[in-house]
Amino acid sequence: MVKAKKYLGQHFLTDEEIAQRIVNALQVKSEGLLEIGPGTGVLSKYLFEKCQSLYLMDIDSESIRFLRKKYPERADIIIESDFLKTDLDFLPPEYGIIGNFPYNISSQIFFKVLEERFRVTQVVCMLQKEVAQRLCAPPGNKQ
Repeated sequence: MVKAKKYLGQHFLTDEEIAQRIVNALQVKSEGLLEIGPGTGVLSKYLFEKCQSLYLMDIDSESIRFLRKKYPERADIIIESDFLKTDLDFLPPEYGIIGNFPYNISSQIFFKVLEERFRVTQVVCMLQKEVAQRLCAPPGNKQ
């Protein structure tokens, strides 16, 4: 099993019902889908059923080894890389993003998504409550 690493801000999703709800929130049919930080693949297993063009990206080599062992037939779409530093030209012209984002880089993920806004069709994610409140806050709000 993969151990969550505090320095990466990892918190692995374990609730299957919540995982299904996150995946079921996908609405737009994109040409592709990128899961950021799949960890142990709790979301991934439902995404494989729903999406034909899926890529999994994680910076954690332990998670990558675990996923490649769990899904050997899909090893080519399991990418060991830092999303924040990765050139995303390998993805289709339009793609969606999904994930249980690490709390310590959630803001940076959204800044990169903004750079890719003409290609990203949707983002479905689980965030720390405070991050979500800040994203939803109107301009000039304390949050």
